[in-house]
Amino acid sequence: MPDALHDWITTRQETLVQLAGLVSSALVGYMALVFGRFLVYWAGSRHAFRHDRPAAPGDPAAFTWHLVIPCRDEEAVVSQTLAGLRATAPEAHLWVIDDDSEDATRELVLAAAEQDARIHLVQRRRPHARIGKGAALNAAYREISARLPEDADRSRVVIGVVDADGQLDPGTLAQVCSDHALGRPDTGAVQIGVRMRNADDELPLPGRGRTANALARALVRMQDVEFQANNAGMQLLRRRTGSVGLGGNGQFVRLTALDSLTAEEGRAGRPWPERALLEDYESGLDLRLAGWRLTHVTERQVSQEGLVSLRRFLTQRTRWAQGNMQCLRYTGRVLRSPHYTAAGKAEVMYTFLQPVVCVLLVLLTPLSLAITAAGLVLFPAETAAFQLRYGPYMLLAFVLAALPMVFWGPAYRRLVHPARGRLTGLLWGVLVWLYAYHLFVVAVRAAVRLLLGRNGWAKTRRNAEAVAAGAPTALEA
Repeated sequence: MPDALHDWITTRQETLVQLAGLVSSALVGYMALVFGRFLVYWAGSRHAFRHDRPAAPGDPAAFTWHLVIPCRDEEAVVSQTLAGLRATAPEAHLWVIDDDSEDATRELVLAAAEQDARIHLVQRRRPHARIGKGAALNAAYREISARLPEDADRSRVVIGVVDADGQLDPGTLAQVCSDHALGRPDTGAVQIGVRMRNADDELPLPGRGRTANALARALVRMQDVEFQANNAGMQLLRRRTGSVGLGGNGQFVRLTALDSLTAEEGRAGRPWPERALLEDYESGLDLRLAGWRLTHVTERQVSQEGLVSLRRFLTQRTRWAQGNMQCLRYTGRVLRSPHYTAAGKAEVMYTFLQPVVCVLLVLLTPLSLAITAAGLVLFPAETAAFQLRYGPYMLLAFVLAALPMVFWGPAYRRLVHPARGRLTGLLWGVLVWLYAYHLFVVAVRAAVRLLLGRNGWAKTRRNAEAVAAGAPTALEA
């Protein structure tokens, strides 16, 4: 070390020690705050999950049903989806929105429509197509509205959104219109549960090796645990706080609720936010801010493909994280809204800030390590004392942050696979804990995309799509 630097450090040692201590204490305090808010949220989700009670089904005949399926290059799954929806919802009209597909999606839908008068094609072309899922859904809203009879009771018309690979459980419509859901006239929208239908596929990657298939099975299983346990608990907590979020697959919205959003200035014919990466969640915010009640139904689910490719998975979740960050612009409106309770506002802010918290932790963790390393070199005695004082608290926080995630494995086993052993449930729980670290990766990627101004809609490719080596894992507008 140069003499001048050594003399400067020596004369200012006490000040530097105090400054390093303040920074380190602030970092420890921030991490404790982050873990604390997580534990409170987890405890609420767990309690709601364990005390969920099923509701009696309603009468689907009391409503008119229109199921909307946004499609962009979905020839691999669209025919199967239409056949499945017709079997589980025979009374529903099926509206396929072809967002200027470059494959055989349009031809397959037209062929199905020739055999079924309740299958309809909404054709979109560039430059108006491929600008986001919200714009596609708005096109269907306008088409459905235009075809309804003038004397139709729009409060009894329901528009459901189903992914191009989505399949509804039998009896879904009856549960969606129960007295706890759309059977209540103040309910504007209902979100049902989601599950991965390929979670038990033993060979998700045919032609690949044992290791690749084992990793793919684990990835799909974790997505299934996430949706059926972790996310279900979160939605049930939101049902209590009045802040249920809508998803892109399995949401059902009363037409008059959508109409109320189009009455706002500049939104004629556009109830869903356009060019939003999370148009589903944002539409739920808009409905709640307009005074509509939203609820979640666990008795029936919509199934979809769990992604078997890590690259495609990270692409999908990066889009979700970036869309979550975009929702921060709703902060002022939510906090001022009389339609959100204090608990609801707290829950929404937790959701809004989740990717931001992840990014800050990623940035602060190496800073904390650098301060510790520098302290061990420059002030070894003081740094060791600090670590002895605060180290156990940091270790405790790490353990407490891990254990709640592990809980969801056994909970999922009891709910979905009760015949499997408890050790399997525990193993799934440990994997859930490790799986959760992907949130830090996608949050950072989303933040970088925001800084670069990249806000295009990345449509994740389906598992069945053949992709040439070097081709992108998603199609971005």
